This record gives sequence, C-alpha cells and structure tokens, in this order.
Amino acid sequence: MIVSTKAIVFSAIKYSEADLIVTCFTKKEGIKSYLLRRILKAKSGKLKASQFQLLTQLDIVAYHKNKGTLESIREAKVIYPYQTLHTNVVKTSMIMFLAEMLKNCIKEEESNHDLFEYLENVLYWLDCHEEIANFHILFLLKLSTHLGFQPDDSNIDAQYFNLLDGCFQQNESGMYCEKGRVVQDFKSFFGINFDKLSSINIDKKARLDVLNLLLNYYQLHLQDYKKPRSLLVLNQLFQ
Repeated sequence: MIVSTKAIVFSAIKYSEADLIVTCFTKKEGIKSYLLRRILKAKSGKLKASQFQLLTQLDIVAYHKNKGTLESIREAKVIYPYQTLHTNVVKTSMIMFLAEMLKNCIKEEESNHDLFEYLENVLYWLDCHEEIANFHILFLLKLSTHLGFQPDDSNIDAQYFNLLDGCFQQNESGMYCEKGRVVQDFKSFFGINFDKLSSINIDKKARLDVLNLLLNYYQLHLQDYKKPRSLLVLNQLFQ
C-alpha cells in the first residue's frame, strides 16, 4: 500500500556498508521502520542520508506492507529545515535525548494526530529559542499527557508526590512517595507553556533531581522502559 504522510525521524542506524534502518513516527500510521538501501553511498537519487537526522520533520511517500517487516520509502522531503537543532551542540544533545525517549515511549503502529502535532509544535519552538535548560522537563511532563499517564495536579498544594499513583497527597504512603525541594521544584512546571520556561529559576542539581523524579515516574508507568544513554551528556551541558 502506498502511503503519503508526514513523519518525524526517531532513529537512523547504519546497517551493513551502505544501508540505513530508519524508525519514524508517522502521522497516519504511527511507528514505522524503513530499510533505506545504498543511501550512504548514493551520489544521486530521491533520498539522501541528511534527510534522516534525528527528529527531522518529513513528508514521505512510503510503501507499507504492514506485515511487521521493514518498510520502504520512495520519496522524502524535509518540511521544516531546522536552523539550530542540528548545529548547536547543546540543542543537538537535547535532540539525542528527546529522540531516545520518544523511541522508548512510542511503540504503536496507529495514528495519534494530537501527539504528532504536539511534537511538530514543540520542535519548532525548540529550534527558535535559546533559553532551553528546562525544556526537556516540561517536554516530558506534557508528553505524559499524550501517553495517558499524566500526573494529577488537583491536589498540587500537598507536600508529597506519589510516583506510583501519579498524584500529590498530604501524607506519605509507601515507598514511591517523594517530598521536599524536588517536589516543590517539580510543581513549578505545572500549568505553564514553553514560553514561560525562563521564569523557572533552578540550579543544575535541582534540575537533575526533577528530571530523575520524572524519569522514575516514566519507568513506573511504561512497559519495557530503558534509561536513556544520552542522559549523561545532556546533564553535563546544563550547568
């Protein structure tokens, strides 16, 4: 079946001497993996390896067999050429982390237009802004809404956050309850959009503590969760 769809590149892995295996989140059919033959040595043709950098937004024409095997791409066009995401070292590290998390979190071969549009919009925002030290935390918090396990903030004034139940509460109950500064800093990310990120003034240690809390939350609510390997590099950049 020939499918024309928007797609966002989640990973591109070299296979044999000249091939790439590319995993994309497509707007029409969710996660799809493609085998791009000879693309690393091709001097001409409709497909270029540079089109498949992490989180690039594409229009593709693909052939989907939908049999659980690698699919093929016939045509690809970059929709929005990023100005900074693949050239700024800090943003490149951020992109590596986000792409790894997204591939880890999103497995379904089915459309999710709201999630796709969320990713389109936030990647555009990230490309256009420079104050991004807290971006990944708000990104993951809002992503949890699209994945169906967003924290309940109806009792946000309570002192404990229960990672297992995903709610704020006044009393400790079990081993998955956190309190103290990390919970107070975590609360700062609720009820804001990305344009308000610069108003959150936390230091490197506090930022790392909030991120670890959020990653632990993801681990409890996602099957087959894997700690992102790119996390170490990311944490070293934001002083």
